[in-house]
Amino acid sequence: MATLTIRRLNERTHARLRTRAARHGRSVEAEVRAILENAVGLPEENLLMALHREFSDAGGVDLELPERSGRARAAEFE
Repeated sequence: MATLTIRRLNERTHARLRTRAARHGRSVEAEVRAILENAVGLPEENLLMALHREFSDAGGVDLELPERSGRARAAEFE
């Protein structure tokens, strides 16, 4: 796990963090961790599913798929 030090944090900001942490029943450190995780963590919804929903709401897109020709070939690694 990494350690993060925040210097010169405004007293008003620190007081608001303490209040917010108390409201959520956790330490200031745990509150800051939760805020950071929320800010940079995984999105609430899968991006591909969100795109699918948006396009299906707009009527979707019909694509012509070409017929497969032959068997799949093995991948070549060099």
